[in-house]
Amino acid sequence: MEKVVLITGASSGIGRITAILLAQHGYIVYAGTRDPSKFTIKLDNLHVIALDITDNKSIKHTIDAIQAEQGRVDVLINNAGYALVSTVEEASEEEMFNQFNINVFSILRLCKAVTPLMRMNSHGVIINISSFLGKIGLPLFTFYNASKYAVEGITDSLRYELEPFNIRVHSIMPGFFNTNFAKGNLVTNDTTLDENSPYSELASNLLPDILAQINGGNEAKEAAELIVKTIEDDTSPARSTVGDKASKFIAMRRELSDEDFERRVKEYYNLNG
Repeated sequence: MEKVVLITGASSGIGRITAILLAQHGYIVYAGTRDPSKFTIKLDNLHVIALDITDNKSIKHTIDAIQAEQGRVDVLINNAGYALVSTVEEASEEEMFNQFNINVFSILRLCKAVTPLMRMNSHGVIINISSFLGKIGLPLFTFYNASKYAVEGITDSLRYELEPFNIRVHSIMPGFFNTNFAKGNLVTNDTTLDENSPYSELASNLLPDILAQINGGNEAKEAAELIVKTIEDDTSPARSTVGDKASKFIAMRRELSDEDFERRVKEYYNLNG
């Protein structure tokens, strides 16, 4: 039986490539995006569906539509997300809320909506697309870091909750990937980037380096292939890294003390002032 997949944030980057790859592997894929017009590739078993992950009514409508057509959802891939670039001091209340609304609360909304269907069918796979920055802090990315740390916490706890119902929960932690993330998924606080900001020197030193690493990062297909493998392999680990930066920093994080690791990050990103 062909598995039914719902993936969020499917209009670009890792989400788009994953949706296409899964469809090519014979999955029935529902590619959720706020703007279906951005997804123009046509495949027989790839269905582009309008989905606003901040709206419970939109989520319910999507799940009901899939259930009416397929009778089930076998795989949920929580991929949608973006990064706020801002200091804590200069961020607005709205910016803080929006970061967590998209990156964290939406995952909980989707899991809440899909879990009953999976539980009734006694099987399912949930994959949360996190980041290696869900284990590693960086200045100016505090809110993004915190949101991805939360994704890791959600994954850990849900694994316990859902294991009795034969539902697997996994986290994929990508490093920097050469997608549209730097253009479309980095939201910057104007005050932080202003030359009069007390953090202007930090921003002018760090951000060009980060952008260069993103633009020179791994290809999205690597992450998509790992996602497919995680779905198909029942013995997949709770979390997996993909991409050069993720593999390097996560391994280092496990090996070093907090203080030693912090020193290495400061040296790598020239944060010693």
